[in-house]
Amino acid sequence: MEIQSAARTHVGRRANNEDAFVHAPRLGLFAVADGMGGYEGGEVASRITVETLEGFVRRALTDHEATWPFGYDRALGLTENLLDVAVRLADAEVFQRRTGRLASMGSTVAALVLDGAQAIMAHVGDSRIYRLRGGVLEALTRDHSLYFDLQRSGYDLPPLEDFPHKNVITRAVGLRPGQRPPLRTEALLPGDTFLLCTDGLMDGVPDPELQRLLALPTASDAAEAMVEEAFAQGSRDNITVVVVKVA
Repeated sequence: MEIQSAARTHVGRRANNEDAFVHAPRLGLFAVADGMGGYEGGEVASRITVETLEGFVRRALTDHEATWPFGYDRALGLTENLLDVAVRLADAEVFQRRTGRLASMGSTVAALVLDGAQAIMAHVGDSRIYRLRGGVLEALTRDHSLYFDLQRSGYDLPPLEDFPHKNVITRAVGLRPGQRPPLRTEALLPGDTFLLCTDGLMDGVPDPELQRLLALPTASDAAEAMVEEAFAQGSRDNITVVVVKVA
């Protein structure tokens, strides 16, 4: 299948950009990360997260003698193991650096690996992965957040945009060593479009508008338009998107 992709990030109305991303089409790897933990900590955590992801995947795919830091899970396929280990390694790297002025840092992550006719996804926190297929937009990840945890427990909640603690996340890279990310594997179909994004995009652009913008002809057009729309609609957070189109 032919793949076209693009990534964009914008500081938004913040003083600094705590988001980071991976755009590595030759590896089939794409990811976004949203750091937290103070002015410096957020930037450091998201950077460690994406650099660790890309570094491990690159080594594993190009050096057949590369050492994996965690054991192979026989219940998972090879690429699922690859992404699982990459996220767990990022978690360990951020946790190890949580000292001094970086003691409270952490990061979200949403990552996608394309392998032949499959898409393998992992996420931690409230950065998301969407898929546009046949004109229908679907969220393929479910936030690790107070809102969605309460919803899963059966609480009757207002819409997310009206929830006073909508930005409280319950899992993050670097907070608890040993956690494993949820994985999801989906078949790729021609015409699929994937969106990876931080919450700065969701705060400014509702799903119907995301669906319309993702349908733009090129990944670059879609990525640029979504970032511009989120900022125009008043998003106060950093805004980062990666768009992947399958033909």
